[in-house]
Amino acid sequence: MNMQTTSVMAPPTPKGLGEMKLPIVMMRDILLKTIFRKNVDTVSEVAQAICLPGSVTQELIDISREQKLLEATGTLSANSGNEMGYQLTDAGKARALDALSQSEYFGAMPVPLDVYSEQVKRQSIRNIQVTRDQLVGAMGHLVLPDSLLDHLGPAVSAGRSVLMYGPPGNGKSSISNGIRDALGDNVYVPYAIEYAGQVITVYDPIVHTAVEQEADDPNSLRRRKRFDTRYVQCERPTVVTGGELSLSMLDLVYNPTARTYQAPLQLKSTGGIFIVDDLGRQQEPPQALINRWIVPLEENKDILGLQSGEKFEVPFDTLVIFSTNFHPNEIFDQAALRRIFFKIKIDGPDQENYLKIFAMVARKRGMPLDETALVHLLKVKYPTINNVYANYQPIFLIDQMISICEFEGIPYQMSPDLIDRAWANMFVKDEKIVN
Repeated sequence: MNMQTTSVMAPPTPKGLGEMKLPIVMMRDILLKTIFRKNVDTVSEVAQAICLPGSVTQELIDISREQKLLEATGTLSANSGNEMGYQLTDAGKARALDALSQSEYFGAMPVPLDVYSEQVKRQSIRNIQVTRDQLVGAMGHLVLPDSLLDHLGPAVSAGRSVLMYGPPGNGKSSISNGIRDALGDNVYVPYAIEYAGQVITVYDPIVHTAVEQEADDPNSLRRRKRFDTRYVQCERPTVVTGGELSLSMLDLVYNPTARTYQAPLQLKSTGGIFIVDDLGRQQEPPQALINRWIVPLEENKDILGLQSGEKFEVPFDTLVIFSTNFHPNEIFDQAALRRIFFKIKIDGPDQENYLKIFAMVARKRGMPLDETALVHLLKVKYPTINNVYANYQPIFLIDQMISICEFEGIPYQMSPDLIDRAWANMFVKDEKIVN
């Protein structure tokens, strides 16, 4: 179903234990561990801690009571609307400690992998249709040729892989961030997912930006969210990696102390963008990194492995943007290039666009333009580098001149002399250092 989406369909709230699709023992143990670790005692407090509706939480409490693992305290809590309190029995404490020795995970009940996969389809990055206006709006701070937007727009709307290449300093990273800003809507990210009885944490506040929710009325017994609270409503995520990216970062991370797994970067970026910046600067060769992505890029699924060696499939629903300063033919074979759907060259600006960028930056920085200085820059300085313009240069030169003016205690201004001083810091002379 490919349609324009402005509002993603929320994950439905489970109405009973039968809809949870998790082993009863696993749910019961997470309930006991959470009560033990968080010291919560009323149904509403426990429900909030394990992110389930009160009715489903009550079912789990009733099962635990039948098994003599929980007991009613016999007191009503005035702070919680006169709710009955519950506490762990000695057997319940023993069971909680035993369960904690097997896995330290407690808190939000995990979402089964197949249930999460259905939500991924509902909020797929491939359902998004980005218009030219949205892309221009998100990149209004950049001076880009129309022909570049002609190529970028279809690439983003297709939700397929993109390779941006070209000389450094021309805004490949800024364009990647602009694409992220153009997406606009929100997705639902689970705190954790479950596969084969193993818990894999997904929500990561470093990667995911939660959307502000209306606060529930603390005095209301019926705390109702419009979606399954095992998920966090977030902006579409963006993961940016650079020279530090290694193949191991694309595998599940196992914590031997907690005996739980953490999702790899590409799983955390589901429904959003994964930017591999500075491709070619990593320890692994670019060809090896691309080979790791071939199956996910072609089949929209990834293969991950547990400590036991068991392999399993997870959804791969990410717009992957590779960015490199190398020519693609230098770092990839043709088979790898064929698998990257869009290849877009990001060149430096022509002189006209360079001057537009220079004027825009000067206006933002409060630096008055000077015709003599600009003529000196274009006619004297740029011919020394074969008139090769780059997007980063106006910002660099103007900031340099501002620093000089502030040091000299003079008003912001530009002159041929100040251009020369700023230019000297932009390039290092090729000369031998005598020891």
